[in-house]
Amino acid sequence: MREVNSVTEIFGSMVFNEHVMKERLPAETYAALKRTIEQGRSLDRGIADVVANAMKDWAIEKGATHFTHWFQPMTGVTAEKHDSFLCPQKDGTAIMRFSGKELIRGEPDASSFPSGGLRATFEARGYTAWDATSFAFIKDGTLCIPTAFCSYGGEALDKKTPLLRSMELLNRQALRILRLFGDTQTAKVNTTVGPEQEYFLVDRELYEQRRDLIYCGRTLFGAKPPKGQELDDHYFGNLKPRVAQFMHDLDQELWRLGIFAKTEHNEVAPAQHELAPIFTTTNIATDHNQLTMELMQKVAARHGLVCLLHEKPFAGVNGSGKHNNWSISTDRGVNLLEPGDSPRENAQFLLFLAAVIKGVDEYQDLLRISVASAGNDHRLGANEAPPAIVSMFVGDDLDEVLRAIETGADCGPHDKVEMRIGVHTLPHFTRDNTDRNRTSPFAFTGNKFEFRMVGSAQSIADCNTVLNTIVAEELSGFADQLEEADDFEAALNDLVRRTIAAHRRIIFNGNNYAREWVEEARERGLLNLKTTADALPHLVSEKNIALFAKNRIFTEAELRSRYEVLLEGYCKTLHIEALTMLEMARKDILPAVLRYTQALADTALKKKQLCPALSCGVEEELAGRLSTLAGCLYDGAAGLEARLLAAKECGDSRAQADHYKETVFPSMQGLRAVADELEGLVAKEFWPYPTYGELLFSVR
Repeated sequence: MREVNSVTEIFGSMVFNEHVMKERLPAETYAALKRTIEQGRSLDRGIADVVANAMKDWAIEKGATHFTHWFQPMTGVTAEKHDSFLCPQKDGTAIMRFSGKELIRGEPDASSFPSGGLRATFEARGYTAWDATSFAFIKDGTLCIPTAFCSYGGEALDKKTPLLRSMELLNRQALRILRLFGDTQTAKVNTTVGPEQEYFLVDRELYEQRRDLIYCGRTLFGAKPPKGQELDDHYFGNLKPRVAQFMHDLDQELWRLGIFAKTEHNEVAPAQHELAPIFTTTNIATDHNQLTMELMQKVAARHGLVCLLHEKPFAGVNGSGKHNNWSISTDRGVNLLEPGDSPRENAQFLLFLAAVIKGVDEYQDLLRISVASAGNDHRLGANEAPPAIVSMFVGDDLDEVLRAIETGADCGPHDKVEMRIGVHTLPHFTRDNTDRNRTSPFAFTGNKFEFRMVGSAQSIADCNTVLNTIVAEELSGFADQLEEADDFEAALNDLVRRTIAAHRRIIFNGNNYAREWVEEARERGLLNLKTTADALPHLVSEKNIALFAKNRIFTEAELRSRYEVLLEGYCKTLHIEALTMLEMARKDILPAVLRYTQALADTALKKKQLCPALSCGVEEELAGRLSTLAGCLYDGAAGLEARLLAAKECGDSRAQADHYKETVFPSMQGLRAVADELEGLVAKEFWPYPTYGELLFSVR
C-alpha cells in the first residue's frame, strides 16, 4: 500500500503564500505587501527587509540553505542562480541573512542568454526584479523567488515582463468598459488560464539508447509499429502501475508547491498522458506550468522513466499540445466571458466577445507566431492538433445569436435540452449550449476560449501576452467610441453589429481538417502560415510593431530582438537535428545494414558450400535490396551534409531559415524515409536502436 498524505495538509506547504505571510508578518507589513500585490504599488525598502527576514526564517525551517531569483529567459525554460543565506562574521562564525535588497533585486549575467542583438557579449549586466504577485516557493532545498529579467538598459530579456505588461494593459482597458456599464465596484480585471499539459512517458533504458531522443527530444528515425493508436484503446484507459505511481508522486510534488493539479488521464497515443490544472491568474499559471514541466521530468527519472515534452516525439501518432484555456474575470469573481442564460440580452458579454473576435481576426498572424517553433511545425494539422490556419469556433447557438445581431433578425431564447440516453435508470441532465470542436485552433467552450495550437514544450507566456494585448487593444478602441457616444445603448448595439459583420470571416464551426476548409479559408482572406519560417516575418510587420509599441508591451527594438531569437532558434534546432541524423545514419544505421548484408552473404556462401543445389534466392534478393538502400542512405547523408554546409553561405537569418525549411528539412525527410525502410528489412539483432513498438509499449 502506498502512503497517501492528506492533500489539504501538504497543499502549498512549500509556498510562502498569503496564509504564511499573514501568520509571520507584522500587520502593517502584511497590509503593505497586500497593497503591492493587489494594487501594483511599489514596496518600501524597510518593509522589504521585514518580508525578506520572515521569508528566510520560514525557508530555513523548511530545510532551505540557499535562495535564487527564478526567472524565464527567452530560452523557453527557467533559469536560476543559487546564493546561500550564509554570511561570515569577523570572529570566524557565520549567520544566516537575507536582506530586502536581495529579495527585490538580483544581478545575473545577461550576456549569455538569447537577446537577439539587444545585448553585446561584453555587455554582461542584467537585473532580476521580484514579481510579488507570484508567491515564493521552496524547490530542492532552495528558496525560489519568481522574478522578471531585464538588461542594464531596461529592455525585457524574458517572457514574464511582457506578460505582466499585457495583464496591466488589459486590466486598464477592461475597467474602462465596465465603468461604461455602471460597474464602479470592480477594482481589477485579470485574465485566467488553465493549461492542459500533454506528455509522453518512455522507459529510461530505451531512451538512453537513442541519440535522437537525447539530443533532440524527438525520434528522427523510426518505422511505424504494427499497432499504434488505431484502436483508440489507450485514451482514458486504465493507468499502468508505473504510470499511476508516477502520477501519484507528481501530484504530491505539485500540491506541495501550491499547483492546482486536478485531472490526469491517458491520452490518445500509446505512452501519452495529460495533466490539467484548475484555473488561476495568468502569470501564476505560467509559473506553475513551467514548474509542472520541470517536475514531470524529475519525478519521471525517479521511476526509471523519461518524460518527453516535444510536440511530436513520434511520427505517425498524436503529438502533444498544451490547451490554453483563457478567460477574463474580475476581482469580484465575475467571468466576463460568461454568456448567461440569454447571450442576446447580455450586452456586456457580447461586447467583450466582439473584442475577442475582432482581435483574433486582425492579429491572427500574431497568434500563429505565438506558437511557432520547429517542433510545433510537426504537430499542427496532424492528429488531434488544429491546423496552422487560425479560426474561431463559437458553437451553433452562439453563432445563431451573432447572425441575428448582424442581420437584425429575431433570435428567441433557447430552452435547455434534457439529455435522455435511453436507459431509465440513468440520470437525466441538461445538454451544454455548445459542442466542443477539437479541430478548432481557438474554440469557445462555454465561458472561456481554448487555444489549442500551443505546443507541449512551449511557455504559455507568449500566447497569453498576445491574447491579452490584442483583446485590450480592441477594448481600448471600443471604449474610445462609447465614451464619446450621446446614446450609449444605440452606439453599443451598432458597434457590436458592425464588429461581427466586419470580422465574421474568422468564425468557422466546421471541420478544420477538411481539405475544403483550406480553400475556403484562402477565399476568406485568412492566413495559412504552415511553418515557423513562414510565420515569423509577420512579427515585425508595421501593424504589429505599432500594436506592441503603442501599448508598451515591446519597444520596436525588443520586438525585433525576439524575431531574431526565434529565427535563430528555428535554424539551430534543425541544424542540431540534421547533425544528429548524419551521426546516426553513418555511425549506427549504415554499419548495421552492412553487417546484416554480410551475414546474409555468409549464409548464402555456406549454403552453396554445403550443397550447391540449395537455393539462395532469399539471401540474394534481400542482400541486393539492402545494398541498394545502403547506397541511397550513404548518398542521402552526403546530400544532407552539403545542404547543411550551404546554410552557412546564406545572408541574413531570414534567408537561412528559408534555406532550412526549403532545402535542409526535405533532405532530412528523404534520409529518414530510406532509414525507416531499412528498419523494416534488417533483422532485430542487428538494428542499433529500440523501435517505436518498444518505446511506445514498454511502460507497464
